[in-house]
This record gives sequence, structure tokens and C-alpha cells, in this order.
Amino acid sequence: MGKQGLYELLPPPPVTLGMEGSGVIEAVGEDVKERKVGDRVIMLIRSGMYQEVVVVAAGNTFPMPEQMSFEEGAALPVNYLTAYLMLFESANLKPGKSVLVHMAAGGVGVAVTQLCQTVPDVTVFGTASASKHEIISQGGVTHPIDYRTKDYVEEVRKISPNGVDIVLDPLGGSDTQKGFSLLKPLGMLIVFGAANCVTGQKKNLLAMAKTWYNQLSLSMLKLMQTNKGVCGFHLGYIPDEQLIIRTMGKLLELYSQGKIKPRIDSCYHFEEATDAMKRMHERQNIGKVILLPEAKKEEVVPKSNPEPVENVEKTEAAANEKKEETTEEVKAEG
Repeated sequence: MGKQGLYELLPPPPVTLGMEGSGVIEAVGEDVKERKVGDRVIMLIRSGMYQEVVVVAAGNTFPMPEQMSFEEGAALPVNYLTAYLMLFESANLKPGKSVLVHMAAGGVGVAVTQLCQTVPDVTVFGTASASKHEIISQGGVTHPIDYRTKDYVEEVRKISPNGVDIVLDPLGGSDTQKGFSLLKPLGMLIVFGAANCVTGQKKNLLAMAKTWYNQLSLSMLKLMQTNKGVCGFHLGYIPDEQLIIRTMGKLLELYSQGKIKPRIDSCYHFEEATDAMKRMHERQNIGKVILLPEAKKEEVVPKSNPEPVENVEKTEAAANEKKEETTEEVKAEG
């Protein structure tokens, strides 16, 4: 969405994208005490991370666990902060509850699924294309649903006639209305995106208009009568830096305990960024797509080596032997 100009928090073009990353500190400011050169850190900023070297405030860095790879460090902040704050701050997830998450094979979907497993007896419904069901089931999705061939509302109702307790909606438009209809009394719908606006690599004004036209419209009276709650979530609009720091601390602790682990779908070098974006736009990824700052190494095609001397000698010896045999046969015939 940022690439298409749909992320309003970005500076006007020209702008360098990228909100999260990981790396090694090369220099620190004079007043910085809590970080030092050589520290492995995770970084979280508004934009500008698609660079080989970045300058960030010390407060926007977080020490990486020793066993964490740089790819995992870059994959953790946005997805897992979003998932954790929605589940535990907004929805107040408790044991025995049920959760519907769309795009369950994406970065946030994987994070939501893993975090739900830290709470006993949580049932997870996850929408994804059929080819991804086996992997998301292994990751903890209780009931995978193929949104391309089935009506996910009907599928949820077949398993849970009363609906679900929490719906996490990154789609918007008519899907927000469906999500609200699936909520149990005292349930919570959290809208955290508008992916229905993005249908390809270029901006689609028709899709945007359709999403806006079909958005959920409610009165406070209806909320009271249905005993349901609706809220929005946008990580970029959270001004409480201490909340982010505390939550990152909890997430890194969960990682160290082996309870969460970012799933890396694929890695691309900076010069392959177009291919990385295309993979996400076409929803081919399962987990996080990572950009690598170092240049891609050229593949070295091995030169055809001449036949080993030993083989040449053996070949010549065989030829001489054959020649001698032929000569003997000629003599014998004569």
C-alpha cells in the first residue's frame, strides 16, 4: 500500500520505503549509553529502511537474542507487534476463545496463529488459498478455509454455529460486514487494513471505490442491541513509545522461550525488490518476504575442464591395445 501511495503516514515522494530491519551498529552518538558499536539490533522506524546503512534513534532499536538470525529480526517487529497488540490489548484474548484471521498465511496471520497458541484452548479459523492449508495447519490454524472456492461465513457457521469471539480483518469493505455478522455476543471485530483496495501492482481506483462503498456502517444503538464491539488498529498511529518498547520486550522473551518464531517465506536482494513486491501482490508468500541489502553474487559457471591426464592415458593405451589386436588378427588371417 505504501508503494501505491495508499499509506498516508509516508512522506511525499521521493521516499525510501521500509519500516523494519536488523543489523549491526557501526557508530553511536555521544549521548547514547544503552547501545554500543557491534551490537546486533532490530530497528523500527516510519520509513527509510531499504538502505544498506540507516540512521535511527537509539530508542528505536532493540537488542536481538543471540540465537536470532538477521532475517528473523527483520521479520518480527511490524507483524508481531500488530498481532500482539490486537489480540491482548484490544481483544483481550482469553483461554477457550475463538479467532478468525484473514490472510492466515501472511506475516500477520502467522504471528496471530503463533500467539494464539500461547493461550490454552484457543480455536483459530484462518482463510488462505488451498495450496497453503497444510502449512498453516502445521503452524497452528485449527480450521483452514479456502476463501477462493468457499464462502468462509458458511464454513465458520458449519463448525461454530454461534460464530467466533474475535475477528481480525485486514480486508475491509464487504468483508468487514461479514466479520461483524460472525461475531458472538460480547465479541470484538478489529479492522487493521484495507487489502481489498489493492488488486495488483498498480493503484485500482475502482477497487478503492468498491471497498469504500461496501464498508461497515453502524449506529451506536445497534452495537448496544447486538452486544458486539468494533475497533480499529494501526501500528503507525500509536504514539505510546513505552507500550511499543514493553511489547517488543515481551515478544523477544517469547522468541527466546521458543514460543514464537517468524516464518521466512523468501529472501530477495535489493536489486530484486520488484520480484519481492510481485510475490506479495500475487499473495504467493507464506510468511515474511525479506529484502537483503548486500548485492547478489553472480553465479560462476564452471569452465569445462579438459579430460584428466589419467583418462587420456587410459584411452591411448586402450587404442594401442586395440590396434595390436587388429594387427594380430590380420596376421592370423594371412
